[in-house]
Amino acid sequence: MNRIQRTAERESLLLRGFWLLIFFFVWQLAELVLLAVVLAQLVLRLAQGSINQGLQAFGDSLSQYLAQIGRYATFNSERKPWPLSDWPVPRPADIEVVQVVTPEEPKA
Repeated sequence: MNRIQRTAERESLLLRGFWLLIFFFVWQLAELVLLAVVLAQLVLRLAQGSINQGLQAFGDSLSQYLAQIGRYATFNSERKPWPLSDWPVPRPADIEVVQVVTPEEPKA
């Protein structure tokens, strides 16, 4: 029985290695997508003075997804990231976006 258990553990570890290889490539792609979201938010903030709420939510869930991959890869979690589990739900922002109000010039 001990030999059967070691064989099962080895097969399980090989399967995990296979998933880690796949998630390595997914990580690389997700980093590029996150960079695009960051740059888009920066441009929108500079051009319009406000951020895009949809991009903000997607950026948060993508960040959580990358964290899930990291936790799985470092053996801190047995839960496989998306698409083998649910996509992370975006959380509310930690900061408040302050709208800059310029004072009106006094009427003469």
